[in-house]
Amino acid sequence: MNTNIYTPIQTEVISIEIESAIEWTFRIKWEGTKPSPGQFFQLSIPLIGEAPISVSGIGENFIEMTIRNVGRVTESVFRLKPGDKIYLRGPYGNKFPIEKFHDRHLIIAAGGSGVAPVRGLINSIETNPEKVKQLTLLFGFRKPSAIIFKNDIERWSKSFPTLITVDEAEAGWNGKTGVIPQHLKELSITDKSVCDIIIVGPPAMMRFTALAYLELGFKTEQIWLSFERHMSCGVGKCGHCKIDNVYVCLDGPIFNYEKARHLVD
Repeated sequence: MNTNIYTPIQTEVISIEIESAIEWTFRIKWEGTKPSPGQFFQLSIPLIGEAPISVSGIGENFIEMTIRNVGRVTESVFRLKPGDKIYLRGPYGNKFPIEKFHDRHLIIAAGGSGVAPVRGLINSIETNPEKVKQLTLLFGFRKPSAIIFKNDIERWSKSFPTLITVDEAEAGWNGKTGVIPQHLKELSITDKSVCDIIIVGPPAMMRFTALAYLELGFKTEQIWLSFERHMSCGVGKCGHCKIDNVYVCLDGPIFNYEKARHLVD
């Protein structure tokens, strides 16, 4: 038996969904350990390299990964077609602590491709609404043409209060503009003490959104971040994701803000 922790499992692409010009969702056959929302895999292409990719969907014998075309590995992934082979190892990292949100008002604020890691969590709550007392969704995108998961968001908005905003309006856009922190006061929150907040997105977006929530009176322990940073090996060996004594790939990528606010290079 091969016990090399770096050896990936060969599997195959089932289908591909184009979300935007540079973000596609790949449904991939997976019969290994079932991941939980918030975890990630190391995806590899032979002779090219590997990259950490969050899970954006979980099904029976498949997972979904929404991948942004930004480098050599992802560029190679974008050349794949259904039926082509792909290599995975994982799942790695921790998960969103859904058990902590029972009987509480969960607010999810996600920016851009940061919607991908929370998509599975939202779908899970949609299927099992008893997991939380209430769910509110806030999504921010660079522009309307960059909005991903349009069908999902349309469906979610029928079940949960949902706010969508864009940095730059385009022709035909009649929705909100501006960054997420500008719209937090529009939320209908009667009791801050029973709320929990998940923030996922680019580092600057997470930082300023967390600060905005703190200014509104929320506590650091009520805020959770997905802190995906320079992860390479996924098993705490290479040290690329190490900040002080914390390995993001092992101790995260999901952190409570009480700890995450100290994870500064």
